[in-house]
Amino acid sequence: MQAEKLLPPVWVATPAALKKMADELACWTRIAVDTESNSLHAFREQLCLIQFSTPQTDYLVDSLALDDLSPLASIFANSRIEKIFHAAEYDLICLKRDFDITATNIFDTMQAARILGYKQVGLDSILTGKLGIILNKKYQKADWGERPLSREMLNYARLDTHHLLDLCDCLQTELQERGRWELALEEFLRLAQGNANGKTEIPAWQRVKGAQKFSDRQLTILQELCAWREKQARHMNRPLFKVIDDKRLVAITQTLPQTQDDLAALGLTARQIHIYGDEILHAVRRGKQIPLISRPSNLRPNQAFMDRLNILSEWRKTAGLKIGVESDIILPKNWMHLIAERNPKNLNDLAALMPHAPWRLEQYGEEILKILTMKPAPVAKKSINTKVN
Repeated sequence: MQAEKLLPPVWVATPAALKKMADELACWTRIAVDTESNSLHAFREQLCLIQFSTPQTDYLVDSLALDDLSPLASIFANSRIEKIFHAAEYDLICLKRDFDITATNIFDTMQAARILGYKQVGLDSILTGKLGIILNKKYQKADWGERPLSREMLNYARLDTHHLLDLCDCLQTELQERGRWELALEEFLRLAQGNANGKTEIPAWQRVKGAQKFSDRQLTILQELCAWREKQARHMNRPLFKVIDDKRLVAITQTLPQTQDDLAALGLTARQIHIYGDEILHAVRRGKQIPLISRPSNLRPNQAFMDRLNILSEWRKTAGLKIGVESDIILPKNWMHLIAERNPKNLNDLAALMPHAPWRLEQYGEEILKILTMKPAPVAKKSINTKVN
């Protein structure tokens, strides 16, 4: 009901309109940002829409209609302008991947809520709790690559940023009152710096859950199945899981079906068997005949590293419980792994592994160094059951 009283959002789909919007955004010191992608509906995910809100205007940028978003790069890079997101990490990844845009000076309302110990951190839950605003999340998984977008989808998109400025004010006040503002600033900086780091691509078959214990021949068959699935998904412009999911690929690799009836027994639908059945069986036969693939030579971490990692993991859980937050707020996972690997001996060494984290270093630095010197608790030996049935 409140949304009907708002002025219509500004639709931005031409270079001239983009330039005008960028000039207007540059006049503000705080703007709200969100993005929408089509990850559930396309083979190659695209950023389809970017939403901005200022205290006066809501904007919807049609990123599918614009080849060049460079006018926005200076807005995101401008440290004078605070960019307010909800769940910033994914938005930043998409902006970097599709348009090589990185951000400075961000505020993440979801991460702020997590730092405050909130259990429900979805935007709808926080807006209801803090501002009494109820959002309809009906279009959360919609296909944002559609054009034209319906009036309802446009309204949904604009509301994802429209209230973020007020929500930011509420959360910032609470962070300051509870003595967690410095921790929040550290976390926002860490998130912003992380969006420039690309992920190393690994073959699809290496990402399939359950394949770690496969034999070399099974991995070779799985590789053929994954290659077939990727080719099919690309041709149909569908996500991989909408062709066939990982669970079914693992089952096929384990059972080596020979007929379409065998595929049906594994839970493939009649439609999947009609469209893909012969190709799946061919992929299995190829995998049984071709030379074995080279198994990745992932060296097992040494025991000292694993001991330190386990000690740090248990420590951060306990530290998180003390202040009512999840363990990664105390010590992010990538930092924890780096500390376990490098085994720092003093605060200077530790600081180098936790850049721009003065609050965490002051609160936990000496404690981290101390626990790194502890011996791991002995693992209780399992008793052997000698009972004969």
